[in-house]
Amino acid sequence: MTLLSHETASEPALPERLLTVPGMMKVPSPRLEMFVLRDFLTVEECEVLIARIDRDRRPSTIADANGDNYFRTSETCDLPMDLPDVAALDEKLSALSGIARAFGEPLQGQRYAPGQEFKPHTDYFDPHGADFHRFCSVAGQRTWTFMMYLNDVEAGGATRFKVIDKTIHPERGKLVCWNNRRPDGSVNPCTLHHAMKVRKGLKYVITKWYREKPWG
Repeated sequence: MTLLSHETASEPALPERLLTVPGMMKVPSPRLEMFVLRDFLTVEECEVLIARIDRDRRPSTIADANGDNYFRTSETCDLPMDLPDVAALDEKLSALSGIARAFGEPLQGQRYAPGQEFKPHTDYFDPHGADFHRFCSVAGQRTWTFMMYLNDVEAGGATRFKVIDKTIHPERGKLVCWNNRRPDGSVNPCTLHHAMKVRKGLKYVITKWYREKPWG
């Protein structure tokens, strides 16, 4: 991987690019690259996406099934990339990051009801996992994750990065992004995170994952 532009994927300059964005905050940890930006999405953008998730959601799944039927209990919505509002958000993320849209997976929404969670996990695929070849043979490993909260949650629903002792609370329009790899390109276990149980209300998020090679 090299630096990311709208024509090519590229990596080393992405953190520097993000730091030029007004309001962008870098999480102070030497163990991973992670950034937070409030109000990335407008109220109107969030409301449209929430309505779409509510309409088209399905049970969430995981790679490398571990026998725990309660490991991920949320619901997922696959967002059609040919819809104008979805394509506009995809372009907005590409403009922010500098990563060409071709390197991104389709946008995905998640909905968490009270008691639902996604236990501690990483977004990269385990290189030794049973499903690694299935998910990574074409586009390669996941590189960056961009996650956006669509609403304020009444209670619970925080995202906890245990290794670096960082907890991020849901806030409408807030974007959180992180590099799933170490500087040498290997996967970074310090990105382990827990979508903690919602205690009251609902939680909606949108997630965008980028890959080493063009998607599809």
